[in-house]
Amino acid sequence: MARRLAMKPQDLSHVVLVMMDEYLVRTGSGFDYAPADKPWSCHYFARVEIADGLNAGLPHAERLPNESVWFPDPHDPDAYDARIAELGGIDFFILASGASDGHVAFNPPGSARGSRTRIIQLSDETRRDNLQTFPAFGTLANVPSHGISVGIDTIASAKESAMIVWGPGKRLTLTRILRAVRYEPDWPATVIHECTVGEILADTDATAPPDPS
Repeated sequence: MARRLAMKPQDLSHVVLVMMDEYLVRTGSGFDYAPADKPWSCHYFARVEIADGLNAGLPHAERLPNESVWFPDPHDPDAYDARIAELGGIDFFILASGASDGHVAFNPPGSARGSRTRIIQLSDETRRDNLQTFPAFGTLANVPSHGISVGIDTIASAKESAMIVWGPGKRLTLTRILRAVRYEPDWPATVIHECTVGEILADTDATAPPDPS
């Protein structure tokens, strides 16, 4: 997208980027966001990998504003779904699935179909997947134990969604997603079947049969 914008600039000043989740750290008042300067934090990713890239070739008046990058508030999780509804809903959600347990955003296996934005204790499987995604954590002990995340219903309510399944590590989850016809709580990524308009995008590595071992 950044390359396309560089070749053909478009006004992004009206765009709202709705982030799905963020790691949390314990504080005296409960939970707060993980430090935004950590490369594994979602705030860092949104700023450096998304906003900075999209804005790089745009004049200031046409850039995605900082205040238009939203995150759920750990001190008032319910407010996020209300804020999204006031905006008119999500036009397009980009989804990904955990390799080992099918989590989507931070929704673990067992998440209810009607779940909304909430604080979640992260499973060991989710934390191991995230350690592989962000080796900068170093060890599993450094991966936060909690996060805040949109819920399954929040995701399913989007007008359109795409599930990105990329690489050989995602063979199992692609198999589970394609085998399902509706949401299955034991594999949350199957929520793509509940989306009004849903698409699954996979590469050839992910479509190979999963390793039996």
